[in-house]
Amino acid sequence: MGFLVTTLIFIVVGIIAALCARICCNKGPSTNLLHLTLVMTATVCCWMMWAIVYIAQMNPLIVPILSETE
Repeated sequence: MGFLVTTLIFIVVGIIAALCARICCNKGPSTNLLHLTLVMTATVCCWMMWAIVYIAQMNPLIVPILSETE
């Protein structure tokens, strides 16, 4: 549930950021395409970083070993 909800949040934030870039930086078709590409790339990269960290915590490679005194 958490993975899906946060993925949807990233999609919404990406769409809002793309609209803001289109409205605020409207200088021409090639510039709009560049800004849209940069915003979408940044959104996907941030989502991938979050997803990798989230999935890595589901099955950790290193398991803590508790000693008898603790």
